[in-house]
Order: sequence, then structure tokens, then C-alpha cells
Amino acid sequence: MKKLTSILLLLLFVWTVQAQTAREEIRANRYLSANNYYAYPTPTAKQTAAPKGYEPFYISTYMRHGSRYLIDPNDYRFPKQTLLKADSLNKLTTTGKNTLDIVLRMADMAEGRLGELTSVGARQHRGIAKRMYTNFPQIFADGTEVDARSTVVIRCILSMTSECLQLQAMNPNLCIKNDASYHDMYYMNPPAKDLSKIASSDKVKKVQKDFEATHVRPQRLMKTLFTDEAYVKANVDEARLMRRLFDLACNMQSHDTDMQLYSLFTDEECYDLWSCNNLYWYLTHACSPVTDGLMPYREADLLRNILDRADAALKEGKNQATLRFGHESCLLPLVALLELNHYGESYPDVEKLSEQWRAYDIFPMASNVQFVFFHKKGSNDVLVKVLLNEKETKLPVKTDVAPYYHWKDVESYYREKLDKYQHI
Repeated sequence: MKKLTSILLLLLFVWTVQAQTAREEIRANRYLSANNYYAYPTPTAKQTAAPKGYEPFYISTYMRHGSRYLIDPNDYRFPKQTLLKADSLNKLTTTGKNTLDIVLRMADMAEGRLGELTSVGARQHRGIAKRMYTNFPQIFADGTEVDARSTVVIRCILSMTSECLQLQAMNPNLCIKNDASYHDMYYMNPPAKDLSKIASSDKVKKVQKDFEATHVRPQRLMKTLFTDEAYVKANVDEARLMRRLFDLACNMQSHDTDMQLYSLFTDEECYDLWSCNNLYWYLTHACSPVTDGLMPYREADLLRNILDRADAALKEGKNQATLRFGHESCLLPLVALLELNHYGESYPDVEKLSEQWRAYDIFPMASNVQFVFFHKKGSNDVLVKVLLNEKETKLPVKTDVAPYYHWKDVESYYREKLDKYQHI
């Protein structure tokens, strides 16, 4: 009886964890509300052992750059100017003055560094490289050729450098080649102009605007920051200030600092602001029915490159690594295109989206997709498993060795999918 009770309690615990809502997750860990600013969490999941006789010999990745400064100068300038003006007129509360002090310090820290990789971001990539080496040491044996390529953006180049230096430190006999060229941008960070037009269409903007109208409520925060409601009504873009301050609060985890602004926001405000950002990324980069599920095909050329490079590596049969460094705006649609786990699903109800699809699980800073290939002596059957942020995933093909899949089935599925898209 005691044993049965223990089993039931365990099942109840598992069900409770799995059923945790985004609101509950964010209440427990506000950093999640940062979404694409969320600092890469050190993974704790263990790797499932490969079937008997199989060893890793090739890895192919796409990785987002690590934690960075904010990119838009107005991310710092707008809240700074708004609060400075109010302070000059004695319209700030004590909390408002403290907030201004932090904003000024953050703006000074970011001067001349917009969009650049931080020390936190560099550490994230060193950690990823170390775990790749530890998890798949056979791949990174003496003489292995590592082809590392980056977009031409400096934060991506430095992320690549951080990983490659870590790998070289762990095995000086690796043959590492680095490159960052416009030659590769067609698949590393494709413009996808036609799809971008759909993503920025009036239809998409209306869905986003209508959602934000009921989920961005700045009134409480304004009373916390300012002493004069009439002044706020006449002089402050309340919703914009709230969003900019929230962006600053979210991105402080990208820095080695004890400064914080999260205390300005309630749990519900963190959840609401996150849900607006979550919807934006879903509408513009994932399988939203509003965009006819087309946005993942932004990364058709990237997936084709992954398939082609894998074919070449399999023909050679020797240990190799292909490492690519880019952006979340590429990694997210790639994950949806690959249909990893449930991320390729289409969800029509935007009010329920947060309980069905959570972007912070996909693209934190330094997020990554890893294809790891395994072969066996005397067999032509190559296996592959795909990791999302170093966690094993479910692919949209059948397998008898999950989380491993037969490469011939995986490649066939994705090539057929790409061929169908070409004929749409």
C-alpha cells in the first residue's frame, strides 16, 4: 500500500510540474519574462546513451549569439530623457528618482556598445563548447576539422570565437577554421523579403495591437514613478515607457551587475508584457495561422545547408564539426520548420497561446540547435538526435530508437518538406 501511495504521489508531482502555466513559471522565475533576453540556463538534462555500438562522429549546429547589450539606442535614450525631464520639473517620486539613477548608469554602461556581446554572453558559449566536448569527445578527437562560421555581426563573431577558443583549449590538436562573410549570409541570416512583408502586414499588426490594448496597463507603474497624474497624461507616452523600462529590467541579466528594475513590476505585469512579446515572435517567426504558417520557411536555405553539409560529412565518414553562429530571428523559425517537439504547431487562439507555446523555452541568449550524428562499424544506418538548448527533442518522423532517429528518414522528411514549399 505504501509503495502504491508513493507511486501515485510521484505521478501527481510529475503531472503538476508538467501542468505548470506560464504565469506560474514566471511568478517563480521572473527572468523567464525576458523571453529573448533570457540568459541561457545551464542545462541539467542527461543525455540518453546511444544504441549499442554507435558512436558520435559529426555535429552540425546553429547557435544564437550570447547575452548582449540592447540594440536600439532608444532602449536607453527614451526612458532616460523622459525621466530626466520629469526630474527637472520635480515630478518624480523617490522610486522614480531611483529608477532614473539606474537608467543613467545603464545608459552610460551601454555607451558605444549597442548590441555588443557581454562577458555573460562569452561565458555562455564557453560553457556550451565545454559540454559539447564532454558529451561527444569522439567528435573532437585529434585532427578533427571544425568549420565555424558566423554572420558578419560582431556579437556573433565573438560568440564563435569564445566557443572555438574553449574547444582549442580542451584539445590543441583540433583543426579549427573561422569565417564570417557576406558570402554565407543567404542562409546564415537570410533577408526573406517576401515573407518579411507578410510578417509586417496590417493584418499581423492589428492582431498584435488589439492584444496589447488589453495586456499593457501602465497606470499603476506611472503612479509609482511620477507625483503628478496630470503631468503624465500630458507629457508621457505611458505604454512606451513601461515597455522600455521592462526591456531594461529584462536585459540586466545580460550583465555582471547587481542593478535591477524588476521590482518596479508586479507578477501580473511581468506576465502580461511577456505574453505580448511571446505573441509577437509567434506571429512573425512561427506557424501562426494569421500568416498561413509560412514564417518558418524564412530558414529554408539554412535547413538545406544543414542537410547538404550532413550529406557531405557522411560520405567522408570522418570526425567533423560544423558550427554556425547567428540570431534568434533565425533559430526560432528553424525550430518551427524542423517541428521540434510541439514548436511547429499552429495555434489559432492568441489568448491561449501562452499556455501552448512559450518562446523562452526556444531562444534564450546563446540558444542552440545541435544535430549529432552516430555511426556503427559494419552498418550503413546512421542515427541522429537533435538537441534544443542541449535537451533531446522529438522529431516529426517515426523511430524505434528514440530520442535517436534514422538519418535516412529524417533527411527524406525534411527534403520533401522543402520541395513542397518550392512549389507553393
